[in-house]
Amino acid sequence: MAAPVVEGDTRSAPMLLVADPDPGLIQQLAAALEPEGIDVTGVMDGAQALLQAGALQPDAVLISSSLPVVGPVDFVRAVRLARAVPVLLGIDFGSDTEQALQALEAGATACVARPYRVHELLPLVQAAFRRHGDHRIVLTIGDVELDVTAYQVKVAGRIVHLPLREFELLHYLMRNADRTVTREQIMRHVWHSADAMSTNTIAVHVKRLRARLGDEEDKMIQTVRGVGYRLVSS
Repeated sequence: MAAPVVEGDTRSAPMLLVADPDPGLIQQLAAALEPEGIDVTGVMDGAQALLQAGALQPDAVLISSSLPVVGPVDFVRAVRLARAVPVLLGIDFGSDTEQALQALEAGATACVARPYRVHELLPLVQAAFRRHGDHRIVLTIGDVELDVTAYQVKVAGRIVHLPLREFELLHYLMRNADRTVTREQIMRHVWHSADAMSTNTIAVHVKRLRARLGDEEDKMIQTVRGVGYRLVSS
């Protein structure tokens, strides 16, 4: 396994672009997240969000499901054509679930309840761009390249969009390449839970991850029967 590549970044803190029609909510998020070392920049419609996503190159974007001018689904599709920035979608209580599903299918990273609760939002933001955004960490094994800070995965030079949980699963397996990791370790480090979980849940995510990586014959991510999984580097 190649050692992580660490490159400098001109920003001293990761940036979250918040697109929301409520300026008061943007101010509240900025007040809550900036003490956590996160720079917050706010815009109030989807058109401004697209412009600033290109100009500022934020580390992650949080958009409201009620975003005017350019809606959340169209925003995600447009952003995905340019770069693989993580996009979190804020869902209002009672809002259209079909819109959320369409945004996820278009490439949104995850959904979170709006109005936002910082204790729910913060772990998602931290997982999206890693809090120490002043270093670029890239893990490379074979044709697979995982950029931790940019939340980007490439296979043979081609960007592959992974949902948040699959990205974290791949990251954990790559950090432990050529080692067998148990299902309990995966639950603790990827699901952040020590509670018992159906082994089928992990198996389903591994199956989807293999498919996205083109690992049809399970040569890269191997199942260690009765124990867990091992990602092999050669």
